[in-house]
Amino acid sequence: MKFSIATEKFKKWLDIVNHATANISTTPILENILIRVNEHSVILTSNNLELAIEYFIEDVNVEKTGSFCLPSKLISNYISLVNDDEIKLELLNDNSVKISNWSSVIKVKWIEASEFPLIPNVKEEVSLIIPAKIIKKSIDKTLFSSAEGNIRPTLAGIYVNIENNEIVFASTDTYRLSEYKTVINWEIKNNFSQIIPSKTCNQIRSILSESYDVKIVSGDNQIAFFTENINIYSRLLNGKFPEYLPFFPSTYTIKAEINRTDLIQALRKVNLISKEKDYYIKMSLSTSRWIELETTETQIWEWDVTLVWAVEWVDNAVWINSNFLLEVLSVIETTHVSISFETPRSAITISPIDDPENKSEKNEFFRHILMPLRI
Repeated sequence: MKFSIATEKFKKWLDIVNHATANISTTPILENILIRVNEHSVILTSNNLELAIEYFIEDVNVEKTGSFCLPSKLISNYISLVNDDEIKLELLNDNSVKISNWSSVIKVKWIEASEFPLIPNVKEEVSLIIPAKIIKKSIDKTLFSSAEGNIRPTLAGIYVNIENNEIVFASTDTYRLSEYKTVINWEIKNNFSQIIPSKTCNQIRSILSESYDVKIVSGDNQIAFFTENINIYSRLLNGKFPEYLPFFPSTYTIKAEINRTDLIQALRKVNLISKEKDYYIKMSLSTSRWIELETTETQIWEWDVTLVWAVEWVDNAVWINSNFLLEVLSVIETTHVSISFETPRSAITISPIDDPENKSEKNEFFRHILMPLRI
């Protein structure tokens, strides 16, 4: 095996496949990258048994074909220090790979390609094509409210439901719930309803380029995402996602419309103090057109910030996690947001308010509920 490749491009491609390597002492092969060199291309593969990535490289000068495994961290760290334009990899007879460039040469022991775990074939029960831009944005809008850990495994992911011309992503950790819906102008023939692990979703939004369409194939509790030069494989989460639609309130007794940037800045100020109390804050809303954020007394200070904006119906106050509110505000893009609730103990609905100057056809819908704290 022998090939040469542009150093900067190789760095970039290694960084991508490293997303699916693992650091497991009992299974050291998972710390490696499988490199397969064909006549006109090189394929980099990583696999941590939950997520696998294949990257197909055609911009490469192949002199001799072959396959082998190399430690991912070692080769990535070394190549990140190389400043020369081109780098060459050559398989030697002493069970090592020579990695050379104009200014340096190293030899690294390689592992047989046959020891690398196979990527399971995904049975094509469902197949559809969606623009990567929609997938990435849908993940951005919902990933933050998915659950962590294994207490409720079905919540440690994003529920995706695709039917007719609607693409819906939803997530919850029982304290908050997000739903983001995109209406497309074409009909998808194959319905899709699965829970994709949060870790997989995080890697997908990091790896996929918005300029491509993505073919999604699913079957036998596996899912694969195919683009022009990257394939991503993942397991799906077993179980049923909760019937979440009834949790969104249909009525309210108080509603505030507020400038999103002003509220974010106020929350950041309050958070400097509220972090001492696990980000617990009291949000008071008055029909006199003001909103007050305050913390309980801490070892540092007692803090409150007043914001002026429109408030409807009756005065009221609610205790919330300020960090949770800040997270949802960060994924909303409109100038103003709506905050409404029925009672201080009922779910709080946060949603964007369409900007009047935005004349474009609306095909995106986002809503979020946050459960109040019981103080």
